[in-house]
Amino acid sequence: MPPSTPSTPITSSTPGAGNTPATPWWARAARPARPPLPWAPMTRAAFAMVSALAAGLLAHRVDLGVFAGLGAMHATMNDRVEPVRLRARRIATAVPASALGMLIGSALQHAQAGALALGAGLTVTAFVSGALSATGPRGSAAGLLLLVSATLGSGMPLPHPWWGAAAVLPAGAVLVLLLGVSLRGRRAPGADPGVRALAAVYDALGRMLADLGTPQGPSARQVLTGRLNQLQDVLPPLPRHPRNPPGPAAPDPARRVHTMYRAALAATEAATGLLWARRPVPPEVAAVPGLLARAVERGHGMEPGNAVAPGGGMEPGGAVAPGGSEVPVPDWAPDTPSRQALDAALRAAAATVAGREAALDTAPAPPPDPWRLRVRLVSPGAARYGARLALCIAVGTALMAALPLSRSYWVPMTVAFVLKPDLGSVFLRSVSRAVGTVLGVAVTAAVLSLAPGPWALVAIAALCVALLPYATAAHYGLNTVVMTPMALVLLQLGGQDGAAAFWPRVLDTVLASAVVLLFGHLLWPERPRHRIEPRLVSAAVALRAYLASVARQDGPEPGAEVWLRRTAYRALADARAEVEQGLAEPPPTGRHAAEWLPATAALERLSGAVAAFAAQRRYGGRVPERAEVERVGRALDELTAAARAHRPPTGAAVRPTGPHDPSRSALGRAADELDALLAGRPSR
Repeated sequence: MPPSTPSTPITSSTPGAGNTPATPWWARAARPARPPLPWAPMTRAAFAMVSALAAGLLAHRVDLGVFAGLGAMHATMNDRVEPVRLRARRIATAVPASALGMLIGSALQHAQAGALALGAGLTVTAFVSGALSATGPRGSAAGLLLLVSATLGSGMPLPHPWWGAAAVLPAGAVLVLLLGVSLRGRRAPGADPGVRALAAVYDALGRMLADLGTPQGPSARQVLTGRLNQLQDVLPPLPRHPRNPPGPAAPDPARRVHTMYRAALAATEAATGLLWARRPVPPEVAAVPGLLARAVERGHGMEPGNAVAPGGGMEPGGAVAPGGSEVPVPDWAPDTPSRQALDAALRAAAATVAGREAALDTAPAPPPDPWRLRVRLVSPGAARYGARLALCIAVGTALMAALPLSRSYWVPMTVAFVLKPDLGSVFLRSVSRAVGTVLGVAVTAAVLSLAPGPWALVAIAALCVALLPYATAAHYGLNTVVMTPMALVLLQLGGQDGAAAFWPRVLDTVLASAVVLLFGHLLWPERPRHRIEPRLVSAAVALRAYLASVARQDGPEPGAEVWLRRTAYRALADARAEVEQGLAEPPPTGRHAAEWLPATAALERLSGAVAAFAAQRRYGGRVPERAEVERVGRALDELTAAARAHRPPTGAAVRPTGPHDPSRSALGRAADELDALLAGRPSR
């Protein structure tokens, strides 16, 4: 038996170790992200808002212009830097829901519904909104706008005719969408969102290879998984042309991107195995993905004329960059199965970028399950969130009737924005909403004290809506600071409020935030067990299926393993994101998330062990160690049962600090760590 690998306990001071972080929850909550400026959505948003409001002013129907501007804002909330078909699908799902909500609210106001009927109508709408939000990101956006527009329609002064608000609301949204479509044919190959996402994957892969064997390695792997998730989301489905088989030789650019994506997946698996084994690679090898990213950005291999036929003078494993220079994979004599797997994957990736045939042990992505949306819509989670949201809206409408509030629709509208657990911590959103509203009202009051004219108000609204995409990605508090002035300016344009009437909006916001904190956060039985633990169960189940595919006696099922691995990595990323979100909440939620953080890190490292095991099978001639495979399977089952029983493991796992001995089983060490984590004893 080879000597044991050096080990070290995982502590909070070990970067990337996965134990309780030293950063306080409030510091995590206040720290904004620093996303790049999304210039295209910002420009579309500003132009659409100016067009909608200017048309209303010039036609002397500013009331209709305000609702068209609301449509532009709602479309901007769902605009992304992604292919046109995805933008169209996202906006076309959200904006009709917004128009329907506006029609419901306007009908209630037009019928002069009493407090009881109004409260009942908004409560039912809230339940539907919550159930719809549980179906996924697009359903969440549609559910939010359905309820927000219903509350606005129930309280804002209506144009003539009363249904005109719902009728013109999609106009601004359509303009936001068309502004992106009109430039589609003029893009350079590297400007396509799918191509940019692929280049970002290769950049992240290069960063991870450079960080192998360092404390930054786990963080680099998380970034790489996130980039792969983004690429998977923006890729269009493959066209079904029986006479046009998949592969680099096919003239369809979409197939080329899919082929390069599949090659990137293979390289990711090999790199993950090396990360787990703590085996660095030479710098010239780590630099290859970055060079491939530059070639992808410049459109090489995307046009049929750029393809390089076999035997055309290329060095084996090299990719041709623009201008004729090669991006070769160096001959570095890999000496372990995981390094051999990386070498083969990089050469295959270079071939696909060059437009040449490559031996890819993968298959196109399986089609989505058509029943998935229906199952989520009637799931217990959908019913639970729908009831939770309906309760808060019912309480908010009751307060509207009981208290002398002006523009009281602001209360249920704020509840709709704040009570969105899928978008972040409800507690932090409540606090951020209150603080952001105070700042937004102060800024708006200061600006409007200068008595600007209507065209100046149009410019202010355009500036705010242009900042909305960046603010949304940076921090919810900043989002509120930007959105509040925009909403108040629209009200001012409609002649509904003066600057002195803005400060009651702070009271409405604080009241709504208090309702959410009390009835939607403290008293409602919605705890991290409803968010973190189901994600961990899904990750463990997906990882077990990936392991079973790798450990098949007759070898992995062709084409299936890569998508089982992709499903497992995505489930692990979702679990990690849920835990990180919980860490930014105050106790007991933050403490509960911290208890599950070691298990999340252990599952992530187990995915690397399975990848290393797959490399050993392919390049080391090893057969499945049935006893160790079963041991890992039992540990995953035990961890799954613990998550379902809401029992975080209490063991102190120990992670080796030295490279893994390739003569040993890649699963044995991972099984030791899982056993120690579950049993509360040090790993061997």
